Amino acid sequence: MDETYDVIVLGTGLKECILSGLLSVSGKKVLHMDRNKYYGGESASITPLEELYEKFGLGSPPESMGRGRDWNVDLIPKFLMANGMLVKLLIHTGVTRYLEFKSVEGSYVYQDGKIFKVPATEQEALASSLMGMFEKRRYRKFLMWVNDIDESNPKTHGDIDIGKATMQEVYTHFGLDENTADFTGHALALWRDDNYKQQSCIDTIRRIKLYSESLARYGKTPYLYPLYGLGELPQGFARLSAIYGGTYMLDKPECKIHFDENGKVTGVESDGETAKCSAVVCDPGYAGDKVKKVGQVVRCICILSHPVPNTKDSLSCQLIIPQNQVDRKSDIYVCCVSHAHNVASKGKFLAICSTTVETDNPEAELKPALNLLGPIDQKFVSVSDLYEPIEDGTNSKLFVSSTYDATTHFETTCLDILDIYKRYTGEEFDFTKVADQIQTVADE
Repeated sequence: MDETYDVIVLGTGLKECILSGLLSVSGKKVLHMDRNKYYGGESASITPLEELYEKFGLGSPPESMGRGRDWNVDLIPKFLMANGMLVKLLIHTGVTRYLEFKSVEGSYVYQDGKIFKVPATEQEALASSLMGMFEKRRYRKFLMWVNDIDESNPKTHGDIDIGKATMQEVYTHFGLDENTADFTGHALALWRDDNYKQQSCIDTIRRIKLYSESLARYGKTPYLYPLYGLGELPQGFARLSAIYGGTYMLDKPECKIHFDENGKVTGVESDGETAKCSAVVCDPGYAGDKVKKVGQVVRCICILSHPVPNTKDSLSCQLIIPQNQVDRKSDIYVCCVSHAHNVASKGKFLAICSTTVETDNPEAELKPALNLLGPIDQKFVSVSDLYEPIEDGTNSKLFVSSTYDATTHFETTCLDILDIYKRYTGEEFDFTKVADQIQTVADE
């Protein structure tokens, strides 16, 4: 271990594994360490089921749960947007060769006490029971306008200056009511709160387009999910890093980061040995006083013996409860997968509810979601602290990732990854460059 590296990565969560893979591909000498004996950190998939029961202090699972090894339970479940950043990273780095994905069957939104399919196309807008007849027409007009927009061609912008108009002004322009704005902003554009309404409309337009483009790729929903759970993702990027010379060490105690007199990273110590480096990338658990707590997330993993009611018996689905529908400041998310994705035994479903904590009774905050699930065989509730780095790392060369948020998609995760990449390398991540580098090595 007493060697010198360009960068040492601490923690094998998804963010750290992706960065380790990308940096190895770009020619950096990478050492990747974890204090755990397994890959994945917070984003691990727990298997067998006995381990999950043990982790939550619930004894042993009943026989009705089937074989323990048939289960792969994500601690932090998230779906991939079919045309989103993580899928692009997977494709451009070739990590897709290690994984198999299945599309998620349903995308739903909660409104006025009921569950509705998210209408994402002009045809679905007209067929949706979410809106009255006149609102449907207005919404269809809005969707057509969004899909026709070419940012570089002002002629496609109609009467709206997309560089200046806020999203609220766009809603007002098309005469869309509060409920329509609710599911558009939260279930299509996937904003976590309503602050976006007072910001430039361009980001929301891009997000709706991403949803539509992702939907167009596979048809049923814009979301994908890997067979055997998300734990396969960090391992895929870990393999990529190893192929390009990355060194891995699991079960390393302590992992103490050393700094010089100017506060700059010099190396990492573990087991009495020190590996020197010029930069460290790590999750908040390794960063000590270099992070600040910014909130909490509550998650409830629920085992069901049936699909989520009112989702057309979907074997997998996402359900978003917009904040305004339940008088909250942040949305509640439900992500459901099943035996169809090889993460549960035959006939069993995993529904995971999550939200940002707003009160001193976190589990009660999930009640609106839990009430939609029908009979629950078993619940596993956890509350996690949310951490963010207190500085950007450009001076200290310590680059700390943020904790995974409550959302059930990977777009915010990828933004953090690409932001750390930019801060470390000093340049924007170039997807084509990585693809070229990988092709060059493959040719050699």
